[in-house]
Amino acid sequence: MSQAIEIKVPDIGDYSDVPVIEICVKVGDTIKLDDALVTLESDKATMDVPSTVAGVVKEIRVALGDKISQGSIVAVVEAAGADTAAEPAKPAAAAPAPAPTPSGPAPTPAAPATAAQTATSAPAPTPGLALGAATHASPSVRLFARELGVDLSKVPATGPKGRIVKEDVAAFIKGVMSGRTALVGASPGGASLGGGLDLLPWPKVDFAKFGPIEVLPLSRIKKISGQNLARNWVMIPAVTYHEDADITELEAFRVKLNKESEKPGDKSGAKITMLAFLIKACELALKKFPEFNSSLDGENLVMKKYFNIAFAADTPNGLVVPVVKNVDQKSVTQIVVECGELAKKARDGKLGPAEMSGACFTISSVGGIGGTYFSPIVNAPEVAILGVNKSVTKPVWNGREFVPRLILPLSLSADHRVIDGALATRFNVYLAQLLADMRRALI
Repeated sequence: MSQAIEIKVPDIGDYSDVPVIEICVKVGDTIKLDDALVTLESDKATMDVPSTVAGVVKEIRVALGDKISQGSIVAVVEAAGADTAAEPAKPAAAAPAPAPTPSGPAPTPAAPATAAQTATSAPAPTPGLALGAATHASPSVRLFARELGVDLSKVPATGPKGRIVKEDVAAFIKGVMSGRTALVGASPGGASLGGGLDLLPWPKVDFAKFGPIEVLPLSRIKKISGQNLARNWVMIPAVTYHEDADITELEAFRVKLNKESEKPGDKSGAKITMLAFLIKACELALKKFPEFNSSLDGENLVMKKYFNIAFAADTPNGLVVPVVKNVDQKSVTQIVVECGELAKKARDGKLGPAEMSGACFTISSVGGIGGTYFSPIVNAPEVAILGVNKSVTKPVWNGREFVPRLILPLSLSADHRVIDGALATRFNVYLAQLLADMRRALI
């Protein structure tokens, strides 16, 4: 007797209507447990929907471009060991080709008559409206456009019934950056009407005429993060403040703890890392300076009473940012274990959206590579981010003589709309004091 199992979208956090960007199997394929059936892409990450059983794919219930949520059925699988002689179910009818997403190919100009005309696959875009005309877009799309400074009346619509969708705004911005579209406040002749960006066209170069080249596509993670970083760099008036932390005693304490926890022949135990101490110290600094644990919401400042700290993790496909939740309720040892688990998931490409959302503050550490100082980009809607470089031994004057001390360079970027220079410097100094002597955490 055949046993058909419906495979549904698992818990994907607070996300809904996530588009399907890839279908990994076809009807008749034999799959194993946890094999990817489809790939979804939110505005922060991509995720695979795995099969919960091994068997044969009998039906696919989604098409490319479909937007699905937790509980949506993506496929029907005949469980392994069941009777497979039954006729395969027919796949669901393919949906019309969706409009290109922000991670898709850049739009091309449709006609030289007016700016903001971009060519897409079906359905054809509705031309941009006259200045002041009514526009049809959801509140989230309007917010997205406001953050980027885009006049929706100039954006061609590809949504149903002339509705502007988020992808249309992203395509419009791509056109601006490539010089094919005029931005808000810029006339076709390039003269500014005030408040716009008078951007020169993006240079078009035939690199092959200078020598051999290879063209490689950007990974999906880099495409998504690139758009977020560009927005944050333009929209947030950030200033970076530098400080040196003396971690001589803390590093000696860390090494001592790891030696004490070692068992003969056992190298599998989690080692205390400097990142775990940094996360704990940042939590204490957020408590002392609560403005750093806030977010701007229009003309209001949202003060958070929870402490979730993110850390940038380097993966083969690009940087991702897992979040350690409720740091104030965890010990340094617990933080070490959780960071290790999240970092492994990041390298394996298995981080879920819930594990990359809800951060209050981010730590970007490149200490394992090197460097001295850098200016990290604030990750909206957070108001600050800490950059950490490689610790180095330096001679430090103690009042009588120069002594060798292990110095950790800190680079704090903060949104100047919320955090002024004095407050940022106090935060940096307090953080350095905690790292120099973690006994301060007891006070």
